[in-house]
Amino acid sequence: MRKILTVLAALASLSLTNCGYNAIQSEDEQIKANWSEVVNQYQRRADLVPNLVNSVKGFAQQEKDVLLGVTNARAKVGSIQATPEVLNDPSAFQKFQAAQGELSSALSRLLVVTENYPQLKSDALFKDLMSQLEGTENRITVARNRYIKAVQEYNVTVRSFPNNLTAMMFGYKEKPNFSVENEKEISTAPKVDFNAAPAPSK
Repeated sequence: MRKILTVLAALASLSLTNCGYNAIQSEDEQIKANWSEVVNQYQRRADLVPNLVNSVKGFAQQEKDVLLGVTNARAKVGSIQATPEVLNDPSAFQKFQAAQGELSSALSRLLVVTENYPQLKSDALFKDLMSQLEGTENRITVARNRYIKAVQEYNVTVRSFPNNLTAMMFGYKEKPNFSVENEKEISTAPKVDFNAAPAPSK
């Protein structure tokens, strides 16, 4: 009887090894680790925003709408819990992505406004904050790329045979990935016209 149980246990472990269960676990953990890094970098950016807003406020108080827009977008980002459960809920993931996109857009408007204030651009604190923000945006890009690749590998694994049977049995589904909201707009090449009307002669 003991021999039969030993043989069955060996067969069960062998079948689990070849069914992709371990690969799914490993790739799922990699996604969670990469997601933590994405969230970490987004948090770093969110932490920079109040200092950046206060720095601009000192020079450009009349730009209240822009400053308020950045503050509100940051508050919205802060209200979304970016837990690992977000990775299994496409609608929650989309809300998270939309909130981050809104903050990116608000920051872009803020940077356009700062172009009108040369004394602000030469301020040491502002320059330091801008340098930190630029570095953070680069880190966000790297972290998102790693996450995108990890999700791609995981999704291929859970859709491939025979792993898909194991994934179905244990309830593992495809995970949502980052997407571009304005994909249609950015897929169209911008029109560049070098034949601008000549400046009127004086």
